[in-house]
Amino acid sequence: MNALQSISRGAVSSWSSQNRAARLLRIFLGLTWIYAGWDKASDSGFLTKGAPTYIGSQLAAYAQNSPIGFLLNRTLEHATYVGIFVMVSEFAIGIATILSVAPASAAFGGFAMSTGLWLSSSFHTTPYFLASDSAYAVMWLAFLLLLIGNRRMPATNFQRRSVLRTSIVGVLAVAASFAGRALPKSAASSSVKSSTKASGTQIIKVADLPVGKTFNFVHSAQGVPAVLFRTKTGVFAYSAICTHEGCSVAYKASSKKLVCPCHGAQFDPFANAKAVAGPTNRALDKVNVKISGAWVVEA
Repeated sequence: MNALQSISRGAVSSWSSQNRAARLLRIFLGLTWIYAGWDKASDSGFLTKGAPTYIGSQLAAYAQNSPIGFLLNRTLEHATYVGIFVMVSEFAIGIATILSVAPASAAFGGFAMSTGLWLSSSFHTTPYFLASDSAYAVMWLAFLLLLIGNRRMPATNFQRRSVLRTSIVGVLAVAASFAGRALPKSAASSSVKSSTKASGTQIIKVADLPVGKTFNFVHSAQGVPAVLFRTKTGVFAYSAICTHEGCSVAYKASSKKLVCPCHGAQFDPFANAKAVAGPTNRALDKVNVKISGAWVVEA
């Protein structure tokens, strides 16, 4: 009870002592991070392999063009655990920010998470100001500097009461995650989102893909990375998500195989992407494509 009272008093005191700019940053960032955690927790596909919104598929898609792609690829075989960590962390950072529990540590966590998302998903966005992740990173950094400048809120405090306060935030974050899982988004809303995707999305101009070459792209509707092939008879494509542990495969022209860097699985793209080596027997998923005029498009 003392820890709960301490959190309540600390939250009230911190709100009254902060200026308007700090309050604005705090409420926006805190509520946004709580909403981000809820959005993931209530998405039944976020932790489900094979689902369009599966965290592993998102990481694999990011790894295609990210400057830290080599790190993202290493997380793919543990994607579900990464998803759980991100989901709970977002809840914890948001709740801690609103309640002023280890606020500087929470702000640093928000800054680190935003920077990681920027390097993963929006690093190549141009112009740069269209990348919201970089804007969040700057806002979290500005909030952290405000906290440090005020010197009212230490980043770390290992006193018994502080440990209890932090533990309560952790419990609230886990509870919120379970609540989100118990109240999934309606299937209707998901189907509406899917139906709004434009059919026949352009992938690459035919003239830019010579016969015998490949092209990596991200499927617009499913959000998964894929590999496009062009032969004398036409075009075809397969998902780049390995059917073993979800790592991202790459085409090796020397062996004419799609090879997984994690556990050595190999797939033959000229035989329906069937598994020919490694720890899986399941072929890669097919991605429907076709030539439409001067473009290769999603079928």
